[in-house]
Amino acid sequence: MDKSGQVSHVEQPTKESARNALDAQSQMGFCEALRLYPRAVLWSVGLSTAVIMEGYAVMLLSSFYALPQFNRKYGQLQSDGSYVISAPWKSGLSNGALCGEILGLLITGICQDRFGYRITILGALCLVTAFIFLLFFAQNVEMLLVGEILCGLPWGAFQTITTAYASEVCPVALRAYLTTYVNLCWVLGQFIVSGVLKGVLDRQDQWAYRIPFAVQWVWPIPLMVMCILAPESPWWYVRQGRLEEARRSLVRFMSGPHDVVDENLAMMQHTNELEKEISAGTSYWECFRGSNLRRTEIVCVTWLIQVICGSQLMGYSTVFYIAAGMDESASFSMSLIQYALGAVGTVLSWFLLARLGRRTLYLYGSLTLFSLLMVIGFVSLAPRGSSTNWTIGALLSIFTFAYDLTVGPVCYSLVSELSSTRLRAKSIVLARNVYNFGGIVVNILINYQLTSTAWNWGARSAFFWAGICFCCVVWIFFRLPEPKGRTYAELDVLFADKVSARKFSSTQVNVFQSAGTPAQ
Repeated sequence: MDKSGQVSHVEQPTKESARNALDAQSQMGFCEALRLYPRAVLWSVGLSTAVIMEGYAVMLLSSFYALPQFNRKYGQLQSDGSYVISAPWKSGLSNGALCGEILGLLITGICQDRFGYRITILGALCLVTAFIFLLFFAQNVEMLLVGEILCGLPWGAFQTITTAYASEVCPVALRAYLTTYVNLCWVLGQFIVSGVLKGVLDRQDQWAYRIPFAVQWVWPIPLMVMCILAPESPWWYVRQGRLEEARRSLVRFMSGPHDVVDENLAMMQHTNELEKEISAGTSYWECFRGSNLRRTEIVCVTWLIQVICGSQLMGYSTVFYIAAGMDESASFSMSLIQYALGAVGTVLSWFLLARLGRRTLYLYGSLTLFSLLMVIGFVSLAPRGSSTNWTIGALLSIFTFAYDLTVGPVCYSLVSELSSTRLRAKSIVLARNVYNFGGIVVNILINYQLTSTAWNWGARSAFFWAGICFCCVVWIFFRLPEPKGRTYAELDVLFADKVSARKFSSTQVNVFQSAGTPAQ
């Protein structure tokens, strides 16, 4: 009997349907998932394209530091006749965008819960279209800073919403591929930056840096149309109690028979109710209570590792190529090759994910990055010359490939899978904000380490980041669980039962008994 006093006939069929959907999800292969969810793949890939715009915008600023025309406009004249933007201003510009993103992320978590994914992304696209005008017409470095801060507000939405949307609209078999595709979009944005800057190098006027800013207006309009046409996440409808709309949304994502749609809806209801028993609310405070505290720690540190593992050095490979004696055009060409390698690495990671799992890739990927950083550090101890800088630039390209093969894409899969469905938006917001706070510290350190008018460590700074990266390896070994092949309900039980991170993959789970037992 339900709360209204009427006899309910829903509970038992719903549980049986949920069991069928969970079994089907666990046994579903890649090809079958593509056959049943072709439209889910298309909509997820389409909305994730927004990350290309964000990747372009974020990498544009650090790439500008290697553009002479930009330095003449916003830098300071040095005694040798060159123009350099000082380390404090470089840190301020980079961190201004991150500060905007932190505030934007907090707003995004609230708006996503209230209005859904589509409306939130649409609003962010409208804002970024307006704020680009400030960057395009910036007359001085102060105005540029204001533009970076304001653009950071909508960029924060793109960082998290696309990952969460991808993780909710696809089955377990496709989850890793569509969430890691976000990293490919990020790399594509970086690739486009290098291509655009290479194309404007011959210009000696203001358009050498205004055209790259203007390119950012290419994406918003088609993405707005896509947001209007795209279906909302059925998980969001279930959390809102709008089950009929959730069912209609599932129909738009799936191509299977109606009974399969109903079973998947029942599974979502069961998972939602299971999480409501574990966590009564969906506020930010709930992320720090009970088993959610452990999940919050894991997703936050996982995303933090992405920025403190030495990855920021990749954006400065162009500087090392120039120092090796290459002209600016050839240096940006080498950067294009570097980011192409990153794109190839991301695609190859999809094959490794299916075989090795997320935890293994993250662990050994971080260990590989640590080794490469140590090599770069030792190479930097050699007498400075073109051969040394060439070697460092080449090693940074290898570092980029290794990063985008492992840590870069796998991070997106982990943070979306290891957070609970009811708290996913807020968990990802918190994790990305930890990433952004870490990014502020990293930007300050790396700009002082690499700027000639500051500490001027050069590539020797790789030793510093190698030490941080090794600490990341230790944390991953003891704290990061393996979510491969697990439904969201199974992950809920594993966390509720406090299963050790190293036993996640070997523990059998019955979500209808809420008990996890080690496999024999």
